[in-house]
Amino acid sequence: MTTLNADPQELAKFGELAHRWWDTESEFRPLHQINPLRLDWIDRWARISGKRVVDIGCGGGILSDSMARRGAKVLGIDLSTKALKVAQLHALEAETPNVEYREIATEALAAEAPGQFDVVTCMEMLEHVPEPASVVRACSTLVKPGGWVFFSTINRNAKAFLFAIVGAEHVLKLLPKGTHEYARFIRPSELAQWLRDSGLSLQGTRGMEYSPLTQRYWLSGDTSVNYLFACHKCA
Repeated sequence: MTTLNADPQELAKFGELAHRWWDTESEFRPLHQINPLRLDWIDRWARISGKRVVDIGCGGGILSDSMARRGAKVLGIDLSTKALKVAQLHALEAETPNVEYREIATEALAAEAPGQFDVVTCMEMLEHVPEPASVVRACSTLVKPGGWVFFSTINRNAKAFLFAIVGAEHVLKLLPKGTHEYARFIRPSELAQWLRDSGLSLQGTRGMEYSPLTQRYWLSGDTSVNYLFACHKCA
């Protein structure tokens, strides 16, 4: 019997907030604010229109929905039943084309549909699972040779603890307390090693920064806290 690579407490935590996914002033406001940045960055690398995309850990579908509206054919997967129901309902209400959602683990989908996707996205998800390296391997299995895989996660260092937990959760209250666990943060060197082990080639990286004064996010070269990786699967 295969052990599910998921933390029941993490699933419950996001499930309880599921009804607020599409409230842009809720706990998910940061995801709505950063979504145009990550969408544009993904699109610049992968040119997603007409491509088959799987969004790993899609939650309520914020990124999945926006990629579909850019012309991609999107499958969003997650293990949070409540979040997926919210995503499905939003797709119906907003009449979003070419997007569907499934409750399935990344590893299970990789076994079912290897090499079936042009693009794989896994954003703000790796730091919430017990075995992130397993997810990276599954992402590599899912993407076609010559395809693209995108990750975003949080660095593990004193600055990241200060900014992502103390600042974001306790001082600025951008996120609910307990959203992140410092021990699960991932250094870029660790993620880069998992990529190499999985046959993925790192092509580009960006950091994401936030100003409490302007309440704005932007991409930069500073990967000391939040960072994004663009990876290519060798043909």
